[in-house]
Amino acid sequence: MSSKRQKIAIASDHAGYELKRTVTEFLLKENHEIKDFGTDSIDSCDYPDFAHPLAEAVSDGSYDFGIVICGSGNGVNMTVNKHQKIRGALCWGPKLAFFARAHNNANVLALPSRFISPTEAILITKIFLETAFEGGRHQNRVDKIISCNI
Repeated sequence: MSSKRQKIAIASDHAGYELKRTVTEFLLKENHEIKDFGTDSIDSCDYPDFAHPLAEAVSDGSYDFGIVICGSGNGVNMTVNKHQKIRGALCWGPKLAFFARAHNNANVLALPSRFISPTEAILITKIFLETAFEGGRHQNRVDKIISCNI
């Protein structure tokens, strides 16, 4: 992990709760500052209740990155991507995490808890946080994402 301490927001629904705990433990060991937006149990809940506040906190600059987790990763990813300044990426492998950061400057990582192991989740998270945005030819595309006023 990079030596830079980062501020990371994390959230999940009930399906992602256990994986969220694993990823949070890893991030704390790496000395990152973590804010857990919930949920706090495996009791059934609605992921937008946790993903929206996380997205707001990343969008307003309170946190460097966000990590959202649900069963498929799709619901939380769709939710965070409704917010301006959020570029959420659903990643189920290390290469996806690398390109989400290097080419798309993603600032929220969505993990599918029912499709990856805890070991895979940690590796994906590590790569996501360590990879720098390449800029260059990719900056124009990212600017077009950010400027969309639909």
